[in-house]
Amino acid sequence: MSKPYVVAIAGGTCSGKSTLTDRLEARLSPRYKTAVIHMDSYFKKEPPTTIAPITRKEYVEHNHPTTLELERMYEDFARITGEGSDAQLVLIEGLFALYLDEIRERADLKIFVDLESDERLARRITRFMAWGQTYEEVTERYLDTVRFRHKELIEPSRWHADLVVNGTLDRSQAEDVAACFIEKKLGKDL
Repeated sequence: MSKPYVVAIAGGTCSGKSTLTDRLEARLSPRYKTAVIHMDSYFKKEPPTTIAPITRKEYVEHNHPTTLELERMYEDFARITGEGSDAQLVLIEGLFALYLDEIRERADLKIFVDLESDERLARRITRFMAWGQTYEEVTERYLDTVRFRHKELIEPSRWHADLVVNGTLDRSQAEDVAACFIEKKLGKDL
């Protein structure tokens, strides 16, 4: 195989993108040389701000592609997925994995992890409160900006997906279906 098989995994905030990616890596890396790119690793140290459409409150922006160091991410992605890479499988996950043309067009399999907004919000509250934010900070930001960016940028990207999976990963067969398909494709190319 001259180039690795690339799987792009997108979805809304706290939908299960990283969980699915981590599980696929754990399951497939013993058999295949696997590289993983988490888009969250490319957030700018000084991200831009955004104005909430309804409240007009200003927030640090983390839900738009301009918040990422795109040039560095594209360089790393090109190196890991290019000719001569020793990776057989590349998993790239993040909010914009199916939104960004440079990633989506190179992906062999495009997965969108779908989860109802109330469950994503509940997960986000738990996660961000564990990181020191208050309930009010988490919910206000979600309601003021995150949900609007989801509707604007993330939700429409699902139409690029080859596979839409249920983000309640412990109660679905999404991991099994994705892993079986990837193994079948990798087996043909090796």
